Amino acid sequence: MPVRALLIDDDTRLAELLAAYLTPHDVVLMHAPDGPRGLRQLGAGGVDIVLLDIMMPGMDGLDVLRRLRQQWAVPVVMLTARGDETDRVVGLELGADDYLAKPVYPRELLARIRAVLRRTAPRAPDRRIVVGDLEIDPGARLATIGRDALPLTALEFDLLLALAERAGRVVPRDALWEAAGRSDTVVNERTVDVHVSHLRAKLGDDARDPQRLKTIRGAGYLLVREPG
Repeated sequence: MPVRALLIDDDTRLAELLAAYLTPHDVVLMHAPDGPRGLRQLGAGGVDIVLLDIMMPGMDGLDVLRRLRQQWAVPVVMLTARGDETDRVVGLELGADDYLAKPVYPRELLARIRAVLRRTAPRAPDRRIVVGDLEIDPGARLATIGRDALPLTALEFDLLLALAERAGRVVPRDALWEAAGRSDTVVNERTVDVHVSHLRAKLGDDARDPQRLKTIRGAGYLLVREPG
């Protein structure tokens, strides 16, 4: 079945170029020239992945991403200006799954689309991982505490799974990103810290005195087996 990608970008020429390249590779490209229309198209359903430009007039890509993440868990690849690390870091902190610098090369974009969809696709049925009252179903990509499902982004789920698979052990900051399957995305330490902070909040942990997900100063992160 073809992948349905939504490009939110005010560059009509880019949309035409990408559509011409992606269509023969089983990627149907839909195009929204601005943020509000992109969000409306997302609301209509039928989107497998979003390709989101940051630099747009009116509502920029970061604002779109903030609103998008409030409602949908669809994978997002950010399109950023070359060399603009700040935009890339903020995009990842807000829940983007990957980024690609402009100018966009269609072949590289196709590879990124496929990689992101592989990472975020449901896995084959596997044993569930239980850490205290936290239960993770890798096959369904679902994490619950008690009966409550956690509203995790794809990246947050991957980070939590990596920590849960190593519960009771300290995972170094740089090793955590790789263990989550994100070694193809280069980020700085602050980005990892911010995502762990978001994850801690969704776990219901106290930021000042966390009982589930601890920061071990100078070492890394620890998911406690039996939180107090």
